[in-house]
Amino acid sequence: MWIVLGISSLGDWLGLLATLAFATQHVSGSAAKGAAFGSVIAFRMLPAMVLGPLAGVLVDRFDRRSTMAVCDLGRFAFFASMPTMALVTDSSAIVVGWVGIATFAIETLALLWTPAKEASVPNLLPRARLETANQLALATTYGVAPVAAALLLAGLTTGLNAVFGGDLPGGVKATEIALYFNALTFLATAVTVFFFIKEISGRAAAAGERQPGMLREFWQGLSFVGRTPMVRGLVLGILGAFAAGGVVIGTAQFYALSLGGGESTFYILFAMLFIGLGLGIVGGPRVIGALSRRRWFGLSIILAAGSVVGLALAWHLSLAVVLALLVGVGAGMAFLSGTTLLGGEVDDEVRGRAISFVNAGTRAVLMFSSGLSSVLVGAGGSREISLALFSVPVSTTRMLLGVAGLFGVIVGVVAFRQMDDKAGVPVLADLIGSLRGRPLSAIGPHLHGGLFVVFEGGEGAGKSTQVDLLATALRARGRETTVTREPGATGIGQQIRSLLLDRAAGEGRHAEHLTPRAEALLYAADRAHHVALVIRPALERGQVVLSDRYVDSSLAYQGAGRVLPVDEVSWLSAWATGGLKPDLVVLLDIEPRTGLDRVAARGAADRLESEDLAFHERVRYAFLDLASEDQHRYLVLDAAQSPDAVADAVLDRVGAMLAAGSGQPARPVEEEVTMRLDGRGGRE
Repeated sequence: MWIVLGISSLGDWLGLLATLAFATQHVSGSAAKGAAFGSVIAFRMLPAMVLGPLAGVLVDRFDRRSTMAVCDLGRFAFFASMPTMALVTDSSAIVVGWVGIATFAIETLALLWTPAKEASVPNLLPRARLETANQLALATTYGVAPVAAALLLAGLTTGLNAVFGGDLPGGVKATEIALYFNALTFLATAVTVFFFIKEISGRAAAAGERQPGMLREFWQGLSFVGRTPMVRGLVLGILGAFAAGGVVIGTAQFYALSLGGGESTFYILFAMLFIGLGLGIVGGPRVIGALSRRRWFGLSIILAAGSVVGLALAWHLSLAVVLALLVGVGAGMAFLSGTTLLGGEVDDEVRGRAISFVNAGTRAVLMFSSGLSSVLVGAGGSREISLALFSVPVSTTRMLLGVAGLFGVIVGVVAFRQMDDKAGVPVLADLIGSLRGRPLSAIGPHLHGGLFVVFEGGEGAGKSTQVDLLATALRARGRETTVTREPGATGIGQQIRSLLLDRAAGEGRHAEHLTPRAEALLYAADRAHHVALVIRPALERGQVVLSDRYVDSSLAYQGAGRVLPVDEVSWLSAWATGGLKPDLVVLLDIEPRTGLDRVAARGAADRLESEDLAFHERVRYAFLDLASEDQHRYLVLDAAQSPDAVADAVLDRVGAMLAAGSGQPARPVEEEVTMRLDGRGGRE
């Protein structure tokens, strides 16, 4: 899919550049060239306004793989037809007119192809990898592809001039060769999608199944956007951000003049904007760490819009450059988080309509706001207001930027409130905690000096051994430490443990098989009791709590292993624990076969240890996906190392956290309350 995306993005940008140049080459006079240029842009934007809302209905109705392949075949035919038309007729009017018609058709097909691709990606990889995949996709689409397209077209033109002194024999121009090459890229993507990515989900109805009408499906998608707070806030934020962005685009050249510069100033600001966009996309997730992506989206829009307000007030190019960079950073982070949320949190059945609605809306809003702002700026004037130390230019450009920025800030705040999944948690404290790698919990954050460390991993990874080694080392340093294990850390937990893990409990004449959902509920019940009676009280006393297994085990074993919906297991675990998250998760990674051999060497295996190898492989990769999603909070170690080497690495990390202030000074020994279940608590 990434190869398809790269080729298609190259084709899109190359097609735009070559089509614009091709259209202007077939007319003479500055007015005619300007009209041809503007017409191509208009024909690219018009389909989104006319047909955009219905495109998502078709995407959700038909097989996505077939839809993408057919759309690429259509784009291949229409792009190839443009230079072909120039070869069969000498009429400039016919050529330019056909370019407009073909461009409209190509953009209409793109309206179907893009949401089909976006809706398919979440079905091709684990949710934990979705943000990384979106980073790669956006960097390719808006970083590598446009640069490669511009260099390719420039190199082709320069090469023809050097070899032939201009066009090829027969009057074939570089733009015509570029259009043929571009057409072939879409043929290549059609073949790749149809024959090599069969995993793309199909949306075709089963034979004989009655489908609702297209208009009804459209209203169903629209009502889904309207009644779902997360999606409603997301759409509102994206449309508001693009409206403000359109104003920035429409006023950019006039703004450069207000700074006393010319085209070079405009190019500098333009470059800084896109550099910031790339930094936001590539570096944003690493900077904000585990901050909720819903909160991140709203805050990113506020950052970008607030920087636009700053641009309206900037009096010097150096300040404007910094603010333009921040606008790009905020826009890039909002773009990435919004794309990830659309793909990860919108149901597959309506995902195509939601993405199509956003794509069409952003194009229409961007075109309208940029066009209107450029007209208003051109009709307005400029004034100089002299202050004590300096004079400030006040112009229509700056007024529009200020209004657009304030509007964007308001939209960002509204979107944040619509989407906030951590109500009651202070935003600033949560942001600072996330930057430090310790975000606050949505429910009952543990604002105390304790340190909560969890050991996770597959069977035979050596978790119990490492828990005991770390506890011994910390106590030797004078740290109060509570050691606890799941399941069975309490009296009730011991009874639940016998139901969950004792193979004998599932044998006998009247024995009942424990269903996956019942298993998940029992683990949640044990964990709720465990957190309330053991973990929270110890943390409130400022102790270090070491737990052998916690929430991630449910996500890996019941979610991936038992193939239950991971989001449901996650919600159940969050509710059971009151949102309490560990400060550090030590993931001991081991090949399932090696770990099971260790279990077999110990003796009789319990119910989970007795599952087949495929089950344990799903568990292992689920743990690794969780770690990749929140790298600041995880320490992933190879459990095949010697126990001492693993213990040293763990102690170094925990020691650094304690030294940084992630815990209160040790209390008197007589206040220590530890709960150890030696010989009973672990499975290793």
